[in-house]
Amino acid sequence: MASQPGFLYKFPWEDWGNGKYMLFVPTLAAALLYDDADRWHYHMIVIAALRYLNAQFWQTLSRCHAISDKTRVQTKLLEFKQVDREENWDDYIILQVIVMTIVHWVLPGYSGFPSFNAKGIWHTLLFHAGPTEFVYYWFHRGLHHHSLYAQYHSHHHASFLTEPISGSCHPFLEHIGYTANFAIPLLGTWYTGTSSWFSVYAYLLGFDFLNALGHCNFEVIPHWLYEAVPPLKYLLYTSSFHSLHHSRVHINFCLFMPIYDYLYGTADIRSDDLHKSAWTGGRMQDDEVADVAFLAHGTELLSVFHLPFMGRSLSSKPFNPTWWLYPLYPLAVAIFLVLRVFGKPFVAMKHRLGEFKLHVHVIPAWGVQFFMKGEHDRINTHIENSILKADKGGVKVVGLGALNKAEFLNRGGAIFVEKHQKLRARVVHGNTLTTAVLLKTMDSDIKEIFLTGATSKIGKAMALYLCAKNVKVNLLTESEERFKALVESAPSEFRHNLLRAARVEDGAHCKQWVIGKPISDKDQALAPKGTFFHQFVVPPVKPLRNDCSYGVLPALKLPDKTQGVHAAMMDMDRRYVYACYAGAIVHALEGWDHHEVGTIDPLRIDQTWEAAMRHGFKLPEAANSSKLKSF
Repeated sequence: MASQPGFLYKFPWEDWGNGKYMLFVPTLAAALLYDDADRWHYHMIVIAALRYLNAQFWQTLSRCHAISDKTRVQTKLLEFKQVDREENWDDYIILQVIVMTIVHWVLPGYSGFPSFNAKGIWHTLLFHAGPTEFVYYWFHRGLHHHSLYAQYHSHHHASFLTEPISGSCHPFLEHIGYTANFAIPLLGTWYTGTSSWFSVYAYLLGFDFLNALGHCNFEVIPHWLYEAVPPLKYLLYTSSFHSLHHSRVHINFCLFMPIYDYLYGTADIRSDDLHKSAWTGGRMQDDEVADVAFLAHGTELLSVFHLPFMGRSLSSKPFNPTWWLYPLYPLAVAIFLVLRVFGKPFVAMKHRLGEFKLHVHVIPAWGVQFFMKGEHDRINTHIENSILKADKGGVKVVGLGALNKAEFLNRGGAIFVEKHQKLRARVVHGNTLTTAVLLKTMDSDIKEIFLTGATSKIGKAMALYLCAKNVKVNLLTESEERFKALVESAPSEFRHNLLRAARVEDGAHCKQWVIGKPISDKDQALAPKGTFFHQFVVPPVKPLRNDCSYGVLPALKLPDKTQGVHAAMMDMDRRYVYACYAGAIVHALEGWDHHEVGTIDPLRIDQTWEAAMRHGFKLPEAANSSKLKSF
């Protein structure tokens, strides 16, 4: 937001939320029901749709690290604050549909365009290169006058790190001025009688394409092209050229053509060097190697749209499949099939904590595939290759998220450490901190729990830790042999606190259930009224009872100084991450030299918890406010 918002700063529909999209309804209805002879409303809807697709195309490229990191300009990371401020980036599309339709209605002869007119294409280019670029240059310089900047243009410049859609994030009155200026080529060709639908489409979509190119924060145009054709630098800007405008503010004012900056002495002399540095990858050298590489994976098929490069707004909030996503299921299936055959692990998010660089990688697998035995070798191969690549690149810690460290898949990552005994990177499943978070969100005076998934890594560690605190642990397991083995691993003086529950019904007397293995709706009904369901099962159980309380999967809030957090980690609230990711980060911050794979050492639980607190991680606010204390 501008520091001193001025007259007509807000769009008239700013407070409507998603209701603003109802403004498209009259145009859409006209296109479907009673369009005029030249199908004006149909063309407006198609152009609007193509503008959205253009924005999505550039957003995907910009946020896809495998593509954009190679020639990235600014290395600063994106934050939620900017994502929220730019949430209404598409207001200009609505505005221009309305304005163009009004002009069509009131301006005599602004209709009946032919499909194509070759002369009109040249006229469009001339009107843009002359009046539009010239007017924009001086209009833009005027907006940098201290009063107009404070009231309007500082809104746009709040985005030091630009995204492709940042170029359309301006106050309402500013957009009115832009719309009038950018209409010159369209009205000019109408005046000369050379208008055509081709030139209308080409100008509006080409305009959006170049606007996104300048704000995308990675270089698309090769530097060698400007060396081969020197006049090009006066005719077409680069992302580097415009990035300097956002970082230094009072230089490089042009729209798309730097010629006026060179004519009036406002072209920054560093523009060419920055372009060359970005194009050759020099800007990203320090960010290539992570200190922590955390391996995540997909959950349900629709979760693919929660990836930061797939859904800008969707990824900024906890993932919750909504009705409008379900029509995209065929696309999700197609993506699933492509990744199943050709997919490789990729970087989805980057964070920084002080000097530590944290990368979240995604294994191309969805939750259901982990329960298909025939998929295990393929998934483990992806994980193993990721570990070896990270080790070769100098990564300190490789974290295994969710089912990537399942006991039935790879024994909690142990198979990789046993196979590659000379790994310099530490492999960490993070379950020690996950267990600690579960324990620290229980009342300190708890007397008894009912535990499912009792023989899992986390289940065993919780049972051993709690029994040593004189808490009775009812272990749900069908295997007498596994139960005896667990009891024998406990200190002899505390073994009496471990009790075997052969059936779910055996937990009916206990109001503290810890769910580590899926339970049915019928099983939930057996819990007494007032039961609290703690859980570490993936996927988490669905809350079905109003007379009970349900905990979330173990999570921690990232330290306040963590940078680059602009996407929610699946169903986590903003800036919260799964405890196993936090565990990998803590492992690196502490410089611990041991692998954390296989069985959890209960003696390390308190040590890991204390380290996490020391580095600034925090429990969810709900846990902090419910009088829950540590043991």
